[in-house]
Amino acid sequence: MQRMAGVRLKLAALMVIASLLGMSTAGWTGAKQATGETRGSGRDALWRALFKRPAETPHPADNPPNEEKIALGRSLFHDPRLSGNKNRSCASCHDPKQSFSNGERRGIGLDGEPLQRNVPSLFSLAWGTSFYWDGRAPTLEAQARFPIEAPNEMAGSLPEAVKILRGDEYYAEAFDRAFLERPSLTENNILKALGAYERTLIAPRTRFDDWVEGDDRALSREEQAGFSIFVGKGGCVACHGGWRFTDDAFHDIGLKSDDPGRGAVQGGTPGLAQFKTPSLRESRHTAPFMHDGSLATLNAVVNHYAGDLVVRPSLAANIRRDLKLSELEKKALVAFLATLSSDVPASSAH
Repeated sequence: MQRMAGVRLKLAALMVIASLLGMSTAGWTGAKQATGETRGSGRDALWRALFKRPAETPHPADNPPNEEKIALGRSLFHDPRLSGNKNRSCASCHDPKQSFSNGERRGIGLDGEPLQRNVPSLFSLAWGTSFYWDGRAPTLEAQARFPIEAPNEMAGSLPEAVKILRGDEYYAEAFDRAFLERPSLTENNILKALGAYERTLIAPRTRFDDWVEGDDRALSREEQAGFSIFVGKGGCVACHGGWRFTDDAFHDIGLKSDDPGRGAVQGGTPGLAQFKTPSLRESRHTAPFMHDGSLATLNAVVNHYAGDLVVRPSLAANIRRDLKLSELEKKALVAFLATLSSDVPASSAH
């Protein structure tokens, strides 16, 4: 926990400096296009530091990983016996073939009707500080319990799942290999195995990571112009900073919605409809967007922030109220956002 706190402190410091520098980058796009020069300044070095991938994946002290536990978690993730009717698994909504989302505006309930919110991707959650759009779960292990027991999601019972899995020779042996305590097959260890597996789901490297590591030719001129807007005129970096492109915080981003968001859960402010900033990694493959799935494309997301948002007192302070982008600027920004995704949807651990 101390290590994670230190990382967050370092990121926060970089974000403050980066935001200050970002205010002066609005003119870079035009300058670069006019001269065709490659920037190699100290400012680029700062951005590269801000967006650099960490060398190691964090794990909680009470749930250290091992190969057996990760393999067990993967099996549980795909096992419909965790659900009440035995025909729905975690992968039913978080489909590995769709970047661990579902490609729909919202999740689909057991009754066949849309659920309240969009299904977020599971990539790179090992670095997350809270989970769900409203942040109700403090850990991945705590998060896993919610959908398993939710009446219109999996409608399962963890005590019942323990009984069923104890009767399966594979699981009886797999839990004994993954955990030292006896009995090893318990409710908490089911959740720990799921958490250990989910922490291996890391967004793959892309051309943007090559740029971060010093390859100035990794991004096209248009994509670099889009990056300039992202960290400068657009102000996107104020919320979407760090290598995962999220501050893990909660904001009102000006959507038309009656969803109370974080205002309805412990830790939120009643009446303040804020939602967690999603990562932008693999976003090319995880449409539609926003907590309610109301924006179908990245172009629609850019249009939202460039004039379509609802300006109200609760709107996040770091969102630019009067942002105006030309069609060329919008195109460049979307082109940059595409560099944060792999060429084809990733479907496994990286």
